[in-house]
Amino acid sequence: MSDLSKKVEYLKGLADGMNLKEDKQDQRFLLKILEVLEEVAEGIDELYEVQDEMNEYLENMDEDLAILEEIVFEDEDGFDLDDQDEDDLEGDSVIEYECPHCGSKTRFDITDFDFDEDYLCPQCQQPFFPEQEDEDEDEDGDEPQPDR
Repeated sequence: MSDLSKKVEYLKGLADGMNLKEDKQDQRFLLKILEVLEEVAEGIDELYEVQDEMNEYLENMDEDLAILEEIVFEDEDGFDLDDQDEDDLEGDSVIEYECPHCGSKTRFDITDFDFDEDYLCPQCQQPFFPEQEDEDEDEDGDEPQPDR
C-alpha cells in the first residue's frame, strides 16, 4: 500500500468518524470525492507495480544484451580465435557457424558460399539454414487467390 493509499484511508476514517451521510448534499459530495480519491490511489498503485515489473524486465534484458555483446564482440572476427589455430583460417573469408539443431560448429569459406545450395550439418544431417515459408504463399506453394 502506497503513501497515497494510506492517506486516502485516513481521510475515509475521518469521514466515518464525522458520520457523513449520503442524504445531505454537501456530505454526499465529500463522500463521492473520497471514492474518487480511493480509485485514483488504487490506479497509481497499479501503475507503480507495472513500472517495477518493466524496470526489472529491462534490467534483465540489459544484462542479456551485455552478455550477447561480450560474445559477439569478443574479437574483431566475431568468433573465438583461442579455440582455433590462426593458421587454419584462410583470412577474413572463413566463418564458423554453429548448427541450430545439434550445436556442431562448421567453417564456411564465404567466397565459395552459394546461397541457393542447401547446406547440411555433417553431424545431424539437418539443414543449417532452414527455409522460411513465404507469408504470401500458402502451404501448397501456390500464390494466394484474391478473395471474391
